Amino acid sequence: MQKKKVISLLPYILVISILLLLITFGNGSNTKEFTYNEFAASAEKMKFKDVNMSVGTTVINISGTYEKGKNTKSFTVVVPNTDENVKWLSNVFEKGKDTNVKVYDANQESLFEVFLKSVLPFLILGGLAFFMFSKMGSGGSNKAFEFSKSRAKIEGNIKVRFKDVAGCDEEKEEVKEIIDYLKNPKRFTDMGARIPKGMLMVGPPGTGKTLLAKAVAGEADVPFFSISGSDFVEMFVGTGASRVRDMFKKASQHAPCIVFIDEIDAVGRQRGAGMGGGNDEREQTLNQLLVEMDGMGENKGIVIIAATNRPDVLDPALLRSGRFDRQITVNLPDKKGRFEILKVHARNKKLAKDISLESLAKRTPGFSGADLENVLNEGAILAVRDHRKMITMEDLDEAIDRVMMGPAKKSKKYTEKEKRLVAYHEAGHAVIGLKLEDADKVEKVTIIPRGEAGGYNLMTPREEKMFPTKADFMAQITGLMGGRVAEDVMFNEVSAGASNDIQKATKIAKAMVRSWGMSSLGPIQYDDGTGNVFLGRDYGSGSNYSGEIAYEIDKEIRKIINDCYAHAKQIIEENKDLLALIAETLIEEETITSEQINNLVAYGKITSPEQEKLQEEQRKEIEQEKALENQNENEENTSKQLTSQEQEVVEKKYEDALKELTKNDSEN
Repeated sequence: MQKKKVISLLPYILVISILLLLITFGNGSNTKEFTYNEFAASAEKMKFKDVNMSVGTTVINISGTYEKGKNTKSFTVVVPNTDENVKWLSNVFEKGKDTNVKVYDANQESLFEVFLKSVLPFLILGGLAFFMFSKMGSGGSNKAFEFSKSRAKIEGNIKVRFKDVAGCDEEKEEVKEIIDYLKNPKRFTDMGARIPKGMLMVGPPGTGKTLLAKAVAGEADVPFFSISGSDFVEMFVGTGASRVRDMFKKASQHAPCIVFIDEIDAVGRQRGAGMGGGNDEREQTLNQLLVEMDGMGENKGIVIIAATNRPDVLDPALLRSGRFDRQITVNLPDKKGRFEILKVHARNKKLAKDISLESLAKRTPGFSGADLENVLNEGAILAVRDHRKMITMEDLDEAIDRVMMGPAKKSKKYTEKEKRLVAYHEAGHAVIGLKLEDADKVEKVTIIPRGEAGGYNLMTPREEKMFPTKADFMAQITGLMGGRVAEDVMFNEVSAGASNDIQKATKIAKAMVRSWGMSSLGPIQYDDGTGNVFLGRDYGSGSNYSGEIAYEIDKEIRKIINDCYAHAKQIIEENKDLLALIAETLIEEETITSEQINNLVAYGKITSPEQEKLQEEQRKEIEQEKALENQNENEENTSKQLTSQEQEVVEKKYEDALKELTKNDSEN
């Protein structure tokens, strides 16, 4: 960086040098150069100030200044070196009392000094100009050559280890043999084993694919090349292919090493699936990548690791054996994995003693590793904002809400009618969660607006399952219908607040009918199963079922939603008192926790008898402490009063003694 700054200043240095030379030559042009005859004719009349005489073998070089009117002017002259001239010059210069004469021996001045004075400045100026022009002339061509170079960043001495990656134990096991190979390849070659050339990490965003790849390089202690798929593709045809070639060339020079290609779907999409002719450059880049991976010799010490969250759009040639031999799915962590991730990210956090990371992991189903890190970071920010020295559970509870729904909009005010409507809506979800066996458990209910929602329920599964059943999905839809049903039952009207609930319920019902075979249409898949649409491939492709089947699918989806709605309505009507109790408590408290909801169900109030007893004991202790403080204060006041009374007695005795002494003196 410092070198670039110096180079950028060179043009200015060049300009300043040229200006200084011009000034020097300009000053030189004011110097009067006398001939010997002119100087001999006018020397007697001139008034000299400074004179420098360089006496050589044959000539005397004279330079200096003289007064011309009110100005001072420079002069130079060459005089033959004769005895008469030396005597004459001495007489001329000694006439002026203020003349400063310096005499030098020209024969003592070395050739090196002459060179420094006369030639070196011009050489420096010429060299500087040549350097600047060469940089200006070659800059464009250098950039042109660098344009086709790989943009992969090489990192050595990676500090990330497996202990820094939590929540993916099985994935670590899959990559351990890569580490063993990079450390000791002879074991594999002796056995005749071929190590996988490439590994493809697939999973949702934020699950730690890049971090896991870095940990592999860190554990193996090898260089780590990292590049994004979009870094290959440029508007100029052939650039991406050239960068691929250069990347593999550099990797072979640093073998053993790991090459990590992030978001490989940017360059590895299926060929022939473009909507126009603008994808030729990307396809050429992909072709070159395929060729390079084929040409990469077995057990050469280069392992390609790629990451994507869209494996469905990748070209089949990229996924075949011999290229990306192994596909590792990095899923969202389960409860145990979330707990391990939280422990990793809590290392440098100052947490209060009452914080339970295990309960925090239980309350965050569906969170990725990046989300969990963000929760702890938001909690730390909230603690700093409130000037606390430790992160409390309240900070983390608020952080979860902020990550899921956004910051609370406390300034947004409801009308009384809206507040009651929102309270009963959220209470409806809570009642379904309490009374329906397979429904999610209610952790927290609030009517404080967050994001686009007027309020929300934090509901978590009672137990995390790998394969949810039809009953689980039906219970989930029933729970989503609880808010809408509560509005209908209690106010005989519905609001737009249930739009997100309806969207989620419809998505689940569609998947049950079209993907999971959980309807009367039987175990038949009616969608393509690819998840997200890839426009180039899926545009214009019709549905794989008839119009009659589409009508049947719509009927089944409607039936599932209607059945769940009716079930939710039955539960709400059977528990109107509980619904009203939770809603009225929400109106008063605005936020209630799962413990408070359980107390409402069991005791009709948000505190249990044990809590009330404990609060009463704490209240009595506080009152006793206050009474003891008041008693001590009274005793101190009494002590102060006694002390003042004793002081008055002493002063009275002193006055009496003084009066008695005065009386005796007067009598005497």
